Amino acid sequence: METTIKTTPLNQWHRSRGANMANFGGFDMPLWYDTGVKAEHLAVIQSAGIFDTSHMASVLVNGPGALPLLQYCHTRDLSPLANGRCVYGAILDEKGHVIDDAIVYRFQADQYMVCVNAGMGTAVAQHLKSQLAVIQKTDDTHGTVDIRDLSEKLGKVDIQGKNAAKILQPLLDNPKAIFEKMPYFSFKGHFDDNNPLADGVRLKDGTPILLSRSGYTGEFGFEIFIKTDAVVALWESILTAGEPFDVVACGLGARDSLRAGAVLPLSHQDVGPWKFINHPWMFALPLAPDNGSFTKPFLGDKALLDPKDTFYTLPFAGENLRKVGSGPDSQVLDKNGEVLGIVLTCATDMAIGRHDGTILSIASPDLPRGFKARGISCGFIRVDRPLEVGTPLVLREKKRKINVTVVSDVRPHRTARRKITDFLDTKI
Repeated sequence: METTIKTTPLNQWHRSRGANMANFGGFDMPLWYDTGVKAEHLAVIQSAGIFDTSHMASVLVNGPGALPLLQYCHTRDLSPLANGRCVYGAILDEKGHVIDDAIVYRFQADQYMVCVNAGMGTAVAQHLKSQLAVIQKTDDTHGTVDIRDLSEKLGKVDIQGKNAAKILQPLLDNPKAIFEKMPYFSFKGHFDDNNPLADGVRLKDGTPILLSRSGYTGEFGFEIFIKTDAVVALWESILTAGEPFDVVACGLGARDSLRAGAVLPLSHQDVGPWKFINHPWMFALPLAPDNGSFTKPFLGDKALLDPKDTFYTLPFAGENLRKVGSGPDSQVLDKNGEVLGIVLTCATDMAIGRHDGTILSIASPDLPRGFKARGISCGFIRVDRPLEVGTPLVLREKKRKINVTVVSDVRPHRTARRKITDFLDTKI
């Protein structure tokens, strides 16, 4: 039976602008526009780009039992999470395998939102409901929980790049108050007009938004949650306000190359049906500082600590822009030709290059005279043993081979964590 592909509110806009479209997570999504992946990638580093992310899903989890449920189902310790803050982690099954990675937003003590990937809203909502039934059988002190899947009922637009705040500023009602004290992974507002949190965080036309200082590129920017019937107007107003800054619409191609250079995983590709451990995102686990155990119990915790059937996920960087494919047909070889594992992601970050063995970005300060960012392949491998940073490897896809090195980071001088005042009060 053929499955009907879904669309976001911006689908007609994408197609009318000649976007190269493809099925991603069951949605008809733009891969790139006439500008091309390289130009879209560089725009985010040099100024700003916008992304249609309405294919992603959100699940509201409300009620007295919301925190205990999410504490058990999400890998991060959510107990210290303050109102207006959000945090990245994963939702696992009992084997410690990733159902999906997710950002949890805390509105209030008993009000949360879980943002997950395309097509995963229903699955995650059902998983949460099933686990609620399990924990309530063993502990009747857990209060009631309302779990509501907002799949295709909520729109989302991301603006990423150092000029993101300047572009949004004229579109917001009272931007000064909104931008004040807004650190990385914090948010303000609400997309529901009936929620008291919506007051004070609106567009000029009165439309309520949830504005989150987060994103998937490693660069300064925002994710904007908004009702679906207001998505197109928001998108077009950002493009208009961004004209002086050369803002461009970006597709999934640039998103993929930007996130790979920022060492960010793609769910169901870099994290998936294997144990969520021994990877670059160990901060997403509640690790005890001394004994290697966890500071809280959660679903899948015992499996993660079992050394059997464990892989190691590591970031790598190539020598130039040449890359290979990903998946089981792309192998990782050591210097002796022994197969160690597979390539999970291999993309090209076009904003970086090598100088005297060091990776530099076009955003790096004090660049050497004549430096040109020719692009470097990068991504993630999954291997059967730990490897030290600096270990040389060969990635092989059929007859194609590239030399790479295990690294701890890829694109330097990323802007995501910088203070918002850096982008409003000074000329960048």
